Amino acid sequence: MATFTRFEDIEAWQSGRELTKQIYSVSREHTFSRDFALRDQIRRAAISITSNIAEGFERQTTREFIRFLFIAKGSSGEVRSQLYCALDEGYLTPQSFDELFDMASSTSRQLAGLISYLKSYEQASQHS
Repeated sequence: MATFTRFEDIEAWQSGRELTKQIYSVSREHTFSRDFALRDQIRRAAISITSNIAEGFERQTTREFIRFLFIAKGSSGEVRSQLYCALDEGYLTPQSFDELFDMASSTSRQLAGLISYLKSYEQASQHS
């Protein structure tokens, strides 16, 4: 598998952690905090990013890790979609939306890069 020794060393996990922290912060604000469905769903989606990276890593096979990274990437898309809802409902300023959207997009790109790397690593190991 990749050369990571701990999931905490993975840049996408670190970015996802920061994203989750920021999502919790903005969803604590008055109007957002009272929309229980959206608040809880966006928090769950953000948590799912880091949780799936960690779970996939702990499975200790490249194939399983890739599978869980795809799930984490999907959760990143879910966060981005829910950010639109929060913006449309007036829970976020356009500036907050842009910052969070950029964080989620960046995390998604990091996940895509890691998936690509792991796929090429897996293919190289099969040919060795």
